[in-house]
Amino acid sequence: MLSGGAAACSDEQLLGALLGGRSALEEARSLLAACDGIAGLAAAHEQHLAGAGAARLAAALELGRRVAAAWPAGRWRIRTPADLADRLVPEMGHLPREELVVIALDTKNAVMRRVTLYAGNLAGCPVRVAEVFSDAVRLHAAAVVVAHNHPSGDPSPSGEDLRITADLAAAGRLLDVELLDHLVIGHGRWVSLRALGGLGGGPDRSQAVSSR
Repeated sequence: MLSGGAAACSDEQLLGALLGGRSALEEARSLLAACDGIAGLAAAHEQHLAGAGAARLAAALELGRRVAAAWPAGRWRIRTPADLADRLVPEMGHLPREELVVIALDTKNAVMRRVTLYAGNLAGCPVRVAEVFSDAVRLHAAAVVVAHNHPSGDPSPSGEDLRITADLAAAGRLLDVELLDHLVIGHGRWVSLRALGGLGGGPDRSQAVSSR
């Protein structure tokens, strides 16, 4: 039993309770040190988790990722970039490879559909405008938000990110499906390219970057 409740425990105590055994706290301390903290542990693959509690720990980490990535049932309205980023950062922030997702929205900015369009090295995989907008056009969506992660952990947009964003924004205007934003996801941080002015118009840096 965790004294004072789980929320009051340190990372070592929580991990030790999960591992179990007489030397659980020491094992937890060593594991966190080897993974460079809880964020590194969350990104570790199961084969890198040694010891009797490896399967249990891997299952707990995966369950945590699924809980963090769970989307609300029914219509969910997006009001600010943070509404999406707060769900995408836990899901995508520590992925070992790049993924690009597209979220289709209705006229009230409620989520209609979310799909992972690409997985791998986006630098070597051309983003096809038709594929980005295909679901939105089929669903008669009013807008889309595009998001992708940087496995390096740094969400600073690259020149290619800016080029792709400009191309998608122009295509959206032709298709009458607005590119509402392009979010770049890092380790616990994210960047809104709309807020940086990457979709045209002036920047609004108050909403451009967030640290968790």
